[in-house]
Amino acid sequence: MPPFHPRLADLPREIAVFPLPGAVLLPQGRLPLNIFEPRYLAMTLDSLARGRVFGMVQPDPRAPRGETGPGLYRVGCLGRLSSFSETEDGRLLITLTGVIRYRIVEELPLASGGYRRVRAEYGDFAADLDLACDAPGLDREELLSALRPYFRARGIEANWDAVEQAADAMLVTTLAMVCPFEVPEKQALLEVPDACERARMLVALMRMGAAANAAPPEGRPS
Repeated sequence: MPPFHPRLADLPREIAVFPLPGAVLLPQGRLPLNIFEPRYLAMTLDSLARGRVFGMVQPDPRAPRGETGPGLYRVGCLGRLSSFSETEDGRLLITLTGVIRYRIVEELPLASGGYRRVRAEYGDFAADLDLACDAPGLDREELLSALRPYFRARGIEANWDAVEQAADAMLVTTLAMVCPFEVPEKQALLEVPDACERARMLVALMRMGAAANAAPPEGRPS
């Protein structure tokens, strides 16, 4: 068992959040971040002193802007600072390891450091804390058959040995986090209930992405 494995009742109800479009964290996934804005430097340092956790969330392009900044999607993921280093120019290089998804109940006033905070509810995502949870029933062959042409169409290099060796659930988590989908697509991948549904969505998105990249420009023959 990893050193940090909280019970649902132990999770913080008020958390700092880092709104970042296109950056989705999933439970047990690992997200490297380069922190340089003053408010997020303050957030990271405060988090190190207060449980080493904060939430990732995407701004919602359809939501109106509020007093604290862009509107946010209502579902994000709590992450734990699992690695941390400081550069000579004052940046912080960190890795967040996903713990559990949360639903934003309300946004709170800005912290003294200028970063955003929310009240979070985790009950809908209690299954995220089950470390033994894999992806029974996942069609790995279908996933890989969609992945190869998608990567080829997008010019993405892959370590195929590592892909083949990855456990099913972790492979799905990693692909959902690293594939360059649009913000709404990333959010949809975050919000699906489990790895099997996430894999089916990945297959559909990758097939559409590969087809779009392979299509000839409009008005020109193929």
